[in-house]
Amino acid sequence: MTQRKPAWLKINLASGKELAAFKELKQTMRGKTLHTVCEEAKCPNIHECWANRTATFMILGDICTRACRFCAVKTGLPTELDLAEPERVAEAAEQMGLKHVVVTSVARDDLADGGAAIFAETIKAIRRRLPLASVEVLIPDFLGNWDALKTVMDARPDVLNHNIETVRRLSDRVRARAKYDRTLALLQKAREFQPAIPTKSSLMIGVGETVEEILETMDDLRAADVNILTIGQYLQPTKKHLEVVKYYSPDEFAMLREEGKKRGFSHVEAGPLVRSSYHAHEQATAAQASIAGAL
Repeated sequence: MTQRKPAWLKINLASGKELAAFKELKQTMRGKTLHTVCEEAKCPNIHECWANRTATFMILGDICTRACRFCAVKTGLPTELDLAEPERVAEAAEQMGLKHVVVTSVARDDLADGGAAIFAETIKAIRRRLPLASVEVLIPDFLGNWDALKTVMDARPDVLNHNIETVRRLSDRVRARAKYDRTLALLQKAREFQPAIPTKSSLMIGVGETVEEILETMDDLRAADVNILTIGQYLQPTKKHLEVVKYYSPDEFAMLREEGKKRGFSHVEAGPLVRSSYHAHEQATAAQASIAGAL
């Protein structure tokens, strides 16, 4: 049965200065033939974030080799591998004057390294142009290729993000080719490669999980030494995708935020419209301070 969307999920459209800033940033992206996950994944916060000069660049093209049942990004066989893309991303970040740059990608299972080398070059290009900016990467699982992961970690992003997306019981149904335990292994391996770099993961809820399973997933992520957790409401992008089973209330999200804090995450961002890169700069700062204090 289709769930009625509650009032707290109402999104206010941009107007005035916010709309002007949104259009300016969109023009910058199109001018450099860049993609953003904000647009491709139909993020509900796009107007707010873009108006605040924050965007998540999506590299390696806009066609994903996987077809996850929650995701609006196009799927198929990619033909694009643009070696000049890292420099264009860095140019756009510089033009926007970003202080925290988030870079993600489609899954590229057609490439031997899953696109890890392009991630590394993008980090380096941003560092050259914006030496004071922090860089966060949200990576695919590279099908468990730890050499590919090491390539990314050796480029020393400020935050390594890889999303677990859902609870163990639902993982195979919700995600395509990704594996729950492989995600945990990647996050733990990233900390082993670079103990000073915080790791981050995200849960979308409302696809049929129980609260107990959410808490178990938190425990699994903490066992993998993950520092930052974001939790948001799943919203069905099209009728072809998974239906929403439950809309969680703001109070329930507040409870989950407190449960995450109890478990030792350095930062927990939880709310109906929270997505992985929402308030990313604040998350990174909190996690880096926590790790520095522990080392």
